[in-house]
Amino acid sequence: MLVKNWMTREVITLTPDRSMMKAAKLMKDNDISRLPIVNDDGELVGIVSDRDIKEASPSKATTLDMHELYYLLSEIKVKDIMTRKTLTVTDEDTVEKAAVVMEESKVGGLPVVDARNKCVGIITNSDVFKVLIQITGVLHGGVQMGLSLSNEPGSLNPVLEYLKENNARVMSVLTSFEPEQGNMRHVFIRIRDMDKTDLNRLREGVAERFDLMFWVRDSVHGLTG
Repeated sequence: MLVKNWMTREVITLTPDRSMMKAAKLMKDNDISRLPIVNDDGELVGIVSDRDIKEASPSKATTLDMHELYYLLSEIKVKDIMTRKTLTVTDEDTVEKAAVVMEESKVGGLPVVDARNKCVGIITNSDVFKVLIQITGVLHGGVQMGLSLSNEPGSLNPVLEYLKENNARVMSVLTSFEPEQGNMRHVFIRIRDMDKTDLNRLREGVAERFDLMFWVRDSVHGLTG
């Protein structure tokens, strides 16, 4: 999964000489929390977040009158408050890499640049959520089972064969391996919904043959309406 297939391409940017007030208005009007800052050639030179603006804004306890306050704010430029050493990913990086960078750096979004450092998009944690929803197939409901399997090659094959023999339609297969799991890994398989009787029989069969950690029937329709 590449960043270029999930990022927002119509990214809103500003140049460093624009005012902080303009940046604040753009973020408010477009309900976003960060703005990539580019030069006249479209090259990324920094980023401004809503936190940067809040930290640069005068305290509510200021003694300045309205005219003085407005003048002060209009004089603050984006280049005065932007972060210059900007974390980025390229459009050819994976979404997984972008997620790791955001998680480790505690940021909610990253500018996306091409090979010439041109800002070509932005990817946020919301985009990562969309990827998770898409690859799991959760919007189609069904059942997700969690299994603990050996990390040896071919250990997943008997599970998939058993599901196929019992007319279960696999929607997604995800797996995770952590050092503390030793020679085991966790595998998460989502199948389409089935007749209740067939589903109960399948669950019993899976539990008898494999190490079943959980079995959850999902129904997300109506939750986001």
